[in-house]
Amino acid sequence: MSVRVNQNDSAILFKLDDLMAEHNMSKNHLSRITGFRFETIQGYYNGSISRIDLFVISEFCKVFNCKIGDIVEFVSDSEVENQ
Repeated sequence: MSVRVNQNDSAILFKLDDLMAEHNMSKNHLSRITGFRFETIQGYYNGSISRIDLFVISEFCKVFNCKIGDIVEFVSDSEVENQ
């Protein structure tokens, strides 16, 4: 597994970019179908948010027909150090 370090340097990895690539979906398209501001999508895409909104995650799960773990993952310090 390749571990990406989020812009907020937390141990939480956001995998929205992977899901969007799998579904060939742009940030603009995701913004339109969810009704979320582009900046909100961008924050989850880059991992630059500091607070997780459960409603947003729920809507992503609906759009991608996935589970929360497909969007958000905890990465231990040892996994980050091994990269």
